[in-house]
Amino acid sequence: MESKRQNKISKLLQKDLGEIFQLQSRNLFGGALITVTKVNVTNDMSIAKVHLSLFATKNKEELLENIRRRTKNVRRELGFRVKNQLRAVPELKFYLDDSLDYIDNIESLLKE
Repeated sequence: MESKRQNKISKLLQKDLGEIFQLQSRNLFGGALITVTKVNVTNDMSIAKVHLSLFATKNKEELLENIRRRTKNVRRELGFRVKNQLRAVPELKFYLDDSLDYIDNIESLLKE
C-alpha cells in the first residue's frame, strides 16, 4: 500500500511527465500521442515506474525504445519542473500500458 507522500509524488510526476510528452512529442517522437496512465513510486522515492499509452504510431515497441533512449533528457526536464517540490528526481522506468488495447479487443469480441 502506498503512503500519502507516494501518492502525492506519483500524481505530481504523472502531471508533469504528461505535459513534457505533450510538448515534446511532435519534435522528438514523430508526433505520436503519448499518455501517462499511471506512475508508481518506490518506498524510498528513488525509482518511478511510468506506464505509457501510445497512440498514432505504427510500432509501439519501437517508440517505447525511443522514449527509453531519451530518458536522460526527460528526467532533466522533469527536474526543472519539480526542483522546488522534490529533493531528488527519481530514476524513470518506462513501461507500455496496453490496457486500452485490451479493452478494445474485448469490445470487438463481444460485438461479434
